[in-house]
Amino acid sequence: MIVGLTYDLQQAYLAQGYSREQVAELDQPETVDALAVAIERAGHDCRRIGHVRSLASALLAGQRWDLVFNIAEGIHGMGREALVPALLDHHRIPYTFSDPLTLALALHKGKAKAILRDANIATPAFAVVESPDELGTVDLPPYPLFVKPVAEGTSRGIGPESIVRNELDLARVCRSLTSELRQPVVVEEYLPGRELTVTVLGTGHRATALGTLEVTLHGTAEPGVYSYFNKANYEGRVSYSAPRPTEDPVAAEAERLAVLAWQALGGRDAGRVDLRCDHAGSPQVIEINPLAGLHPVHSDVPILCRLRGLSYDWLIEQILTSASERIERSALVA
Repeated sequence: MIVGLTYDLQQAYLAQGYSREQVAELDQPETVDALAVAIERAGHDCRRIGHVRSLASALLAGQRWDLVFNIAEGIHGMGREALVPALLDHHRIPYTFSDPLTLALALHKGKAKAILRDANIATPAFAVVESPDELGTVDLPPYPLFVKPVAEGTSRGIGPESIVRNELDLARVCRSLTSELRQPVVVEEYLPGRELTVTVLGTGHRATALGTLEVTLHGTAEPGVYSYFNKANYEGRVSYSAPRPTEDPVAAEAERLAVLAWQALGGRDAGRVDLRCDHAGSPQVIEINPLAGLHPVHSDVPILCRLRGLSYDWLIEQILTSASERIERSALVA
């Protein structure tokens, strides 16, 4: 196949004056290089496209691809991750990973959690707060609470101060986040237990859990939360392990919940579901990540693959195979 590759490079936006934190969830050259090599090794011709503006220009110039490997996150708005898939849908060009609806829903943590709640999938009790003025009128879970932006990735806006234990701190953190990031916040029950993230491969009833990655904080890590600082400075602060579900019932339950959550949100091909355990040690779904990071060294999904003895090339080939088979099934139905 001729496979196009869409992405958003951090450097392109840093050159426009954006901060390191603002572009944290965007891609580094090493990710794009590794993906291009893996796609070529899988037997395909990889054509680098770039961000949504480059894609639009290429489409207007008449360029087409058999499949687009899409990791473009976008930079502005609640629908930023849906832009590239929506444009490709318009031109009837197939692509990897989820469709615009799933990407937009998953990015909005409140909407995603409402779907999980309605599907009876364990997730912390929560409320979406548009502004601090609403705090006295919304139904909040009991303290301690956890506060995070409604539509950010890479733990942006999350740190030790996200754990709040009284009304004063809750109002202060909500005011700070809504002012700085210009978006609502999710206020949810704080879960103090194990931090787990499950990689899911496949689509619909074919979706399966590849494995569970457990995140443990130590040393000089910011306590209690897998924060932006801890993710960006993980060496010496964060350790990773891959508990086997056959030996660890918590990991087994996490994987069961992750697949259900993936199916409920309509995830496709591959992604990540983040969970945390409550006081009783039971996992609950925190977030669904249908565009999980694919940096070959630092991202959670490739880290899990390494711990399981699986290569980066193998992972990318699985994603391409899932997308190709899904597209073939869709063509047969049509």
